[in-house]
Amino acid sequence: MAEERRPSAIGQALLAIGDQWTLLILQRAFLLHVRRFGDWRDELGMSESVLAGRLKELVAGGLLSPSPYREGGRTRTEYLLTERALELWSLLVEIWSWEQRWVPRRVGLPELMHDGCGNRTDVELGCASCGEAPVSARDTDTRRSEDTFARVAVPRHHRRTVRSDDGDPLSYLPETFELLGDRWSTVILAAALLGLRRFAEFEAELGVAPSVLSSRLRRFTELGVLATDESGGGRPAYRLTEKGRSFFGVFTLAIDWAQRWYAAPPGTDLIITHRTCGKTFRPQLRCRACGDPLARTDVHFILTDRRLPHPRPGDARERVPDGPGADEAEPAGGSR
Repeated sequence: MAEERRPSAIGQALLAIGDQWTLLILQRAFLLHVRRFGDWRDELGMSESVLAGRLKELVAGGLLSPSPYREGGRTRTEYLLTERALELWSLLVEIWSWEQRWVPRRVGLPELMHDGCGNRTDVELGCASCGEAPVSARDTDTRRSEDTFARVAVPRHHRRTVRSDDGDPLSYLPETFELLGDRWSTVILAAALLGLRRFAEFEAELGVAPSVLSSRLRRFTELGVLATDESGGGRPAYRLTEKGRSFFGVFTLAIDWAQRWYAAPPGTDLIITHRTCGKTFRPQLRCRACGDPLARTDVHFILTDRRLPHPRPGDARERVPDGPGADEAEPAGGSR
């Protein structure tokens, strides 16, 4: 891809993981050790064509690695999480934490256990540079270039889908994907977290069509992520609610992961600085019960009444979720 057209690191990351089915495939890989086509299809209720397409994208994007195995005298292929994918564990946990606090559910989420202190816990965002926690958006400053947002809002690979199943305690709910799984929604929310407030500011800096911007701002207000302030006269300003500001953890973990794993064109980085220590903010999840930093191998979710095995997150390093067998997923089209 020509340098002048290549998305920023954040834009490339959104193409790789900013999709409902992709995130659910990765989540089931971490939580349930799913690595085969049939198990993903049955677990998520996906069509075979959609599943095959997403798995091909995950392999092409360096998030899943094909691994052959023998079964019944035949060679099949399952898929293992790569190092790039394994580092997404903290983002997936932070999404779980945000939903637990802010999204009403008919069925409760599984609980998180910190093996280090032995407590069922939640997580809080901390700074890996100085050790301070918790850290919120108000504790940071952000520097961006004029091309940052222009290189983030890149066209999607496929149409946005909506899966509504609030009876499944593992699946993220549609409300979360309205913030993370839609390119314009993600960019508008990021801009709000970085201080944009008025319609004209969003329109000018993001280059978004007025009709698209209007619909997203209206929806964010309905979801309680933004609130309008008309005290200044003229067109209203939009301010983040506590619910919206709490999405900062998801936002900053996604940016950190993106800028470590994807090469960005010059002038498109987003630099977040922690005011307390004056260093580039390196997000780190900490146990809310004991305050210790968390590693992937230190935590596991308490899962009940599930069909598939429930390894601890640390088990993922050897044989984590994977996908279809070589004879199970179509090479191109996606039907078997």
